[in-house]
Amino acid sequence: MGYPGKNHKSYQTPKRPFEKMRIEEETRLVIEYGLRNKREVWKAQAILRKYRKGARELLALMSGAMDRALFDAKKAELITSMQRQGLLGPDADIDDVLSLKLQVALERRLQSIVYRKGLARSPKQARQMVTHGHIAIGGRRITIPSYRVSRVEELQISYYGASPFTSESNPEKIRIAKPASNPKMPPSTGYERRGR
Repeated sequence: MGYPGKNHKSYQTPKRPFEKMRIEEETRLVIEYGLRNKREVWKAQAILRKYRKGARELLALMSGAMDRALFDAKKAELITSMQRQGLLGPDADIDDVLSLKLQVALERRLQSIVYRKGLARSPKQARQMVTHGHIAIGGRRITIPSYRVSRVEELQISYYGASPFTSESNPEKIRIAKPASNPKMPPSTGYERRGR
């Protein structure tokens, strides 16, 4: 057991660092969700890995000589915890925990929800708005783009009270609300690849 005051890595790096298919998939996720780097993908994988491990342990206990009431209590605890966080639906089971996709964990990030709610034009802009302190949950400013939003908190996301985005005359807010003017041209997503 390590020293509790010391920070440790919350993710695992890939065992094969140069696997082409994995690199392409991670790059696609980084672009789609406006992530800073692949480490954020690996952290989301670690979150899902933790829940899958708990579900597998429950299944192993069920097949063993475990009391049925204790099994049902632990199963309900795991599933309700994941439902509160928005990772599972209302009628989920242990099999749903084992079949979770990485996109589900990435969708629960504050950055992704700000973009999906239409408070930003692109995932990158959503990340910038969160880090610059323009987004609040229940009136409390949150500046962490990877903050995992629960189902209850999702309804409370808005612009921060002192943010310039609360004004209806803010030019950027008008730009966000305005639909695309040219239907033939897709709107700029903000995360096109640029050469260096």
